[in-house]
Amino acid sequence: MEKPKKSQTKEEKAKGGKLVLIRIRGRVHVRQTIEDALKHLNLNTVNSCTVIDNNPDYKGMVNQVNDYVTWGEIDEATFEKLLKEKGRIAGNKKLDDNYLAARTKYGSVKEFAQACMKSQAKFSDVPDLKHMFRLNPPIGGHERKGIKKPYVLGGALGYRGKEIKEVLERMM
Repeated sequence: MEKPKKSQTKEEKAKGGKLVLIRIRGRVHVRQTIEDALKHLNLNTVNSCTVIDNNPDYKGMVNQVNDYVTWGEIDEATFEKLLKEKGRIAGNKKLDDNYLAARTKYGSVKEFAQACMKSQAKFSDVPDLKHMFRLNPPIGGHERKGIKKPYVLGGALGYRGKEIKEVLERMM
């Protein structure tokens, strides 16, 4: 007989790392349920980006907005660069080491990025840190087939895996 599966704790769920989602398409003719999911993910405008835990709690929302975003796994170095270049606090000021050292237990952006990747820290640990990043349009444009086709068919939408790093580099 099979043993019943025990429920996972939050720490076990968060071991999957982090996902980065970038909104590619706009809001014209978007169903209300999809628009609500995009708002819950803090993806209110085109070229906005958010970082979430890779766990089953977000899986349904990511599947629902798959035709409006591109997404994949983010590594620690790219996450640190994203925080340094596009991380903002209240007043549209850049996130820097001095701010983190004065207001948190983390001495630098690098330490905070490492703690986030290990799920030891959250965005809410830093006062006034915005949970989304505003990116530029990608240098060189989107992929050849445009923003209405999935990535596997040569477009810009959907799951990219580790190749999301290339898109983030072009958009920072």
